[in-house]
Amino acid sequence: MHDEVKKYYGQILVTSSDLQTDACCTDASMPPWLKAAMADIHDEVSAKYYGCGLVAPQQLEGARILDLGSGSGRDCYLLARLTGEDGYVVGVDMTDEQLDVAKRHIQWHADRYCYSTPNVEFRKGYIERLDELELEDESFDIIVSNCVINLSPDKDAVLREAWRVLKPGGELYFSDVYSERRVPEELVKDPLLYGECLSGALYWNDFLTLAKNNGFADPRLVEDRPLTIDNPKIEEMLGTHRFYSATYRLFKIPELEGSCEDYGQAVIYKGTVENHPDLFELDKGHRFETGKVEPVCGNSWRMLRDSRFADHFEFFGSGDTHYGIFNGCGTAMPFDEDGSGEHASEGSCC
Repeated sequence: MHDEVKKYYGQILVTSSDLQTDACCTDASMPPWLKAAMADIHDEVSAKYYGCGLVAPQQLEGARILDLGSGSGRDCYLLARLTGEDGYVVGVDMTDEQLDVAKRHIQWHADRYCYSTPNVEFRKGYIERLDELELEDESFDIIVSNCVINLSPDKDAVLREAWRVLKPGGELYFSDVYSERRVPEELVKDPLLYGECLSGALYWNDFLTLAKNNGFADPRLVEDRPLTIDNPKIEEMLGTHRFYSATYRLFKIPELEGSCEDYGQAVIYKGTVENHPDLFELDKGHRFETGKVEPVCGNSWRMLRDSRFADHFEFFGSGDTHYGIFNGCGTAMPFDEDGSGEHASEGSCC
């Protein structure tokens, strides 16, 4: 499948307009500050962009970032602008044609950003085998990926390697395609469906299990949208299968629990993250207004305190006392509290 993907993205696709579905197309409005940074990307780099979301997490200044499946380098150059000259971005891709485009514009972007030296490099390799690229343990603050992990034949190895090279408190922040059910093998083997980022997609619940098995105990959904496909031939091939583009963030914090527990903790956002003076969004369910006290579960508290966001929050609560499940994260106690029996099982052990 590696060879099929290389052929599709290196020879069959010439520009993003050659894609046959909307699976690998960004469908999100950009804030003004991000649009300004995008305007400084070289035209050829942008024309060969194949992504399904925006991979620009908050607070990037000075960060060391790894882009898995960097393609023509669009996201790498965007991130290089957002990290500033003190940051550094490494892009990994296996397709020669894409790497050629990315590499020939390194100095162009450094000059465009008025950097004394480039802060981007590109390496040829496989995202499942980062150890072959001499990427050291705990050497990156952030890992990003844009609609690429679904193309990997060994997603378990991708997440395992991501955990290895992330620093403690670092995060894997990535957009990808997911299915609402497991994709049958005959569709997985179809080169067109695989190249269009569809048949290689994980069933969303299998992804959550895989992430947790590799140490990422509490995956957080940032944003999502259904894919419309808009190609009758491909829709017929897929039948009733539905797909979604989604952005997740996974933190490398070993202390995270498998569920959201209540320890009586709270935070206040200071409004100090660049370009986010009024509101900070940790994920789809956690929005922090500046100056407002927000009760949080133990996991959210740790994600903020043990990551690069710590200086931008005030933290309350020792976490010494456990008060049960934290309902604010969408997890509810399974037992029937009003005695109605609606959630009770048919049988009983007593």
